[in-house]
Amino acid sequence: MAQQHLDPTAGPVAGDTLAAYLQAQATEFLRALRQHRETGGATATNGAEEAVDAARALRRSARRISGTLHTFRPLLDEGWSEGMRPELAWLSGTLAREHAYGARLERLLAALHRLSGSSAFPAQAPAPDAHPGTHPGARAQLPSEKGTLTVGAAKAGALLERQLTLARTRAHSAALQALGSSRFHAVADNVAVLASEVPLTASASATGLKPLAAAAEERLRDAVAGLPLITAGHPYNAEALVHGLSADTAPQPQDSPWHQVRLLLRLHRYAREVLFGDEVHLDVRLLTTGQALDRHRDAAEAAAAAASAARTPRIAPATAYALGVLHADQRHEVEAARFAFQRAWMRETVGTP
Repeated sequence: MAQQHLDPTAGPVAGDTLAAYLQAQATEFLRALRQHRETGGATATNGAEEAVDAARALRRSARRISGTLHTFRPLLDEGWSEGMRPELAWLSGTLAREHAYGARLERLLAALHRLSGSSAFPAQAPAPDAHPGTHPGARAQLPSEKGTLTVGAAKAGALLERQLTLARTRAHSAALQALGSSRFHAVADNVAVLASEVPLTASASATGLKPLAAAAEERLRDAVAGLPLITAGHPYNAEALVHGLSADTAPQPQDSPWHQVRLLLRLHRYAREVLFGDEVHLDVRLLTTGQALDRHRDAAEAAAAAASAARTPRIAPATAYALGVLHADQRHEVEAARFAFQRAWMRETVGTP
């Protein structure tokens, strides 16, 4: 009993701590929404950057509110929280796609530039029309630090740019449509209510936060235990390469457990934010493992984009070859990210009392 008295997150304080965190995130959400509306439709560079920052802040708050509702749902009104979580996930996912497509394109073009200076591509003379400014893939044909892109790599870059720019444009339109929809307005109204009042259950005053946060951490550890961490210590995985280059367009099955661990790590981090506030950002172990899993996700999605482009009908053999090399390069990056996570996680586990 004395130990429970010394626990600052037990008893009635638990509800207050959770409510304060949710209200702070709801306030951030509303502030970002106001900023986004003020900069909406801006064409100037500064205005566009502010709109991007506002959308990022909206995603950030939506993810944290949704994750907190999931981890601490026994303390919250069930009907309300279960209705809010999928709507916040929809909003966060919709707003994230535009940025994801842009970052994926930058990553793939940078990899093509890097690979074009290596022995991965056979030396070829530039095509007569392969000079900057002649088509949408012009940026992919600029000289890299190591040399000039080969014809196959340049055309691969042009193809990727066309496909991902189109996807990004559609994602931008979808985000704008979502932000103007009645569905989004309902979400914003619920968040506005949350900023002033958190619907806690009657048992919230008798339930501590730490057991629920510990359960989130345990789910993370169980998921990591299911990963092939020993295999992740090896530099290459041929099975993933073969799957990516096959005609099967299904997601790479090896990646799903790693993506799940990334989501669980995020929930664990949010739970710690509720308990410890800004101190969680100083946890180097969470930072390094999270960065490795972000790299894993980015490389896996980039590899999938390269494989998808390689399935485009009637592309030249040199273009297909360049996309195959690019796919293999990104799968190498996936393996490197898994290895980095394995080292960080094993170091964290060994250092845990």
